[in-house]
Amino acid sequence: MAAHHTVYKEPAPLLDRENPLESMMSRFNIAADILGLDDATYNVLKVADKQVIVNIPVTMDDGHIRVFEGYRVIHNTILGPSKGGIRYDKNVHLDEVKALAAWMTWKCAVVDIPYGGAKGGIICDPTTMSAGEIERMTRGYTLALKDIFGPDRDIPAPDMGTGPREMAWLMDEFSKTNGMTSPAVVTGKPLVMGGSLGRTEATGRGVMVSALAALKKLGLNPNEVSAAIQGFGNVGSWAAILLHAEGVKIKGVSDISGAYWNDNGINIDEAVAYKNAHNGRLEGFAGATPMDPDDLLTSDVDVLVPAAVEDVITEHNAHKIKAKLIVEGANGPTSASADSIINEKGIMVVPDILANSGGVTVSYFEWVQNKQGFKWSLDMVTERADRIMNDAFEKVYETSQKYNVPMRIAAYVVAIDKVAQTYKFRGGF
Repeated sequence: MAAHHTVYKEPAPLLDRENPLESMMSRFNIAADILGLDDATYNVLKVADKQVIVNIPVTMDDGHIRVFEGYRVIHNTILGPSKGGIRYDKNVHLDEVKALAAWMTWKCAVVDIPYGGAKGGIICDPTTMSAGEIERMTRGYTLALKDIFGPDRDIPAPDMGTGPREMAWLMDEFSKTNGMTSPAVVTGKPLVMGGSLGRTEATGRGVMVSALAALKKLGLNPNEVSAAIQGFGNVGSWAAILLHAEGVKIKGVSDISGAYWNDNGINIDEAVAYKNAHNGRLEGFAGATPMDPDDLLTSDVDVLVPAAVEDVITEHNAHKIKAKLIVEGANGPTSASADSIINEKGIMVVPDILANSGGVTVSYFEWVQNKQGFKWSLDMVTERADRIMNDAFEKVYETSQKYNVPMRIAAYVVAIDKVAQTYKFRGGF
């Protein structure tokens, strides 16, 4: 029934509604200053390489033809082919897609994956369209971008409003156009057609690995700490299951229906089973007491995992946070205005571009397996993903110590430094 709740989505930040580009650029600018980035490199890295706008005529079920506007922005290919999700949403706009594409460049660079950043989207409301209409639109989009996409050029993935079904159509259309089966052109495919094991829990698992690495730096034992998790979708529920398995006491969780608290720790397996049996919602779950969702973020726990939506930690509630550690499962959960308050309080934050990059890491593994024509075991996937997350965490932590900056800025410094150095070795322009 609730199978769609565990579908892997490539995480993407929902940044400031006004102009998502500015929010990303403000952090980019601080990091560029710390690195002393020269003007030439700065100017190359801050803009997108390519912005493609396509119009897709689709025959609707009632016979009339509707034209949809679609985008694909390639921010950068200095490290390798570009990678990034495709979202189907009525609020898709070019500025947002540009910000998300840049953000993917930094995210891949932080975890040391040989990809550049890209993002795509179509302005539509998939909830009001039939499967046939969505399929024709997806195939039209693929055809319009057949010279942009490619296993060694640009590799899409699922995002808001898309999933394995759409990726299967995209792969099929691209393959037909090129006269050969080309599974590596897209990630997030169904398992039977080259999807990777471990991809469903990948983002939540990365959150758990990041949290354990941070607790170690803080000298805290996982068996003696408590946590609250905001958001109980794919990322939040997997983070909860995996942290719980490591001995962390999960005292509070929340979802769309409300927030739930148990001072002795929530039985996460029961909560997940309840959610799956009740349309993906925790409403009425007997293993915890309902609480005000706003109080969850400021509750008395050691670890806070915002894994729901953007801008939940702001200058209005940041000073009340009691947690010693925040691990960002969601994208942009902390507003720029809250950063300084959290830093003054001495709270460690594992930022979104590091904490939730487990998803793109396993996407990369899917692509590698497709190119090899070989399937890895689940153990192999998780062992390699954990190593990549741990190495990235160490690198960002060392950088934060070296420059005496918060982890968030350190993550941008690591990413920009990697791209800038590669750009210089490749010879610039």
